[in-house]
Amino acid sequence: MRGVRIAAVSLATLVLFPTVSWASPTSFAGKAFDTCDTPSSATMQAWLSSPYRSVGVYFGGDGRGCKTQANLTAAWVSEQVSEGWHLLPLYVGRQAPCTTTQSFKMSADPSVARSQGRAEGGDAVAKAGSLGLNAVLYNDMEHYDSSNTACRTAVLSYLTGWTERLHESSYFSGVYSGAASGIRDLANVYRSTTYARPDFIDFAWWNGKADTDAGSYVPSTYWSNHQRIHQYAGDHNETHGGRTINIDSNQVDVQPPVNRDFTTYPTVSSGANGPAVSALQYLLKDDGRDAGTVDGNFGSRTDTAVRAFQSARGLGADGEVGRRTWTALLSAGWQPNLARGSTGLEVRRLQRALTAALGRSIGIDGDFGSGTEQAVRDYQTTRGLPVDGEVGPQTWTALQSGQ
Repeated sequence: MRGVRIAAVSLATLVLFPTVSWASPTSFAGKAFDTCDTPSSATMQAWLSSPYRSVGVYFGGDGRGCKTQANLTAAWVSEQVSEGWHLLPLYVGRQAPCTTTQSFKMSADPSVARSQGRAEGGDAVAKAGSLGLNAVLYNDMEHYDSSNTACRTAVLSYLTGWTERLHESSYFSGVYSGAASGIRDLANVYRSTTYARPDFIDFAWWNGKADTDAGSYVPSTYWSNHQRIHQYAGDHNETHGGRTINIDSNQVDVQPPVNRDFTTYPTVSSGANGPAVSALQYLLKDDGRDAGTVDGNFGSRTDTAVRAFQSARGLGADGEVGRRTWTALLSAGWQPNLARGSTGLEVRRLQRALTAALGRSIGIDGDFGSGTEQAVRDYQTTRGLPVDGEVGPQTWTALQSGQ
């Protein structure tokens, strides 16, 4: 349903930065429901007797089937959160250019589609801010024919624009789509340096299983840091507390990322433990490696994952995580153009990587100011790169190769 109208070393002295100031996703593991129109507060109160404790709300986008959303106000959001509900904000914007069930479509031109994704990401940020919704915003991309190469490319470009714009405002990006279309397409470019990867996925696969296993559609090592929602049952009625709603049912497993912001990144290897190892494990898993549980203990699975990452990046596969491996891991991902004045999560990623690469503390605040620009220039100078203080593909590639 989705609110769319469809025609058919001792680490004891390690210094951590202060607690991050952006809104971080709240942890939730359990059942969620979504319905086209936001339920009233009375209905939400009645549904506290249900097995659900999370609710999807369609807060924006011209592709929504229920646009009025009379109940969805900042007061409603505050009230439901205080009652213990976990909210999943859903934005239904432009749909795939090849869809046969939707009329509000993105351009088939990838560059235009990316601009449209950015514009709708900006609209989502503004609407979410006015409602008091924060942390993760989910773009609803309904099913499309992903065998159509041009259509698939447009969708991935649009979603890159969406993620890029959310990250600039320090929102985390989520994408809802069919497991056999949008989500599989995102999985196929998981380690792309061209397409931005969303932080959370919400996949529709109506197999009736209340779990977050995406089967053959998504490798189990992708989005494995508690970053998944599975819509396992579609349109059906349920009654709780005397109130009946037509819903979709979902299983949710989401958590905030572990801290990865340090003033220094120490050399660690098998047998090490502590917060830097937790950050290492999280980063390895974020790269799609099986590093085991993020528990801060550098054991055999972490060692194997480190060696696999090092081998893939052309680094000495010795299992020791020093400057080069930290730099490559911290910078991994797509390669946005950043320069003075840039903000958000991608700037933080850059600042972490520069801290490791240069061996000195770079303020990790998501603000590309004079200090970050100087650090970029210093990095470019010492690595024999063109020195302009801006970060494009050449500088990202050097960082991602551990230089």
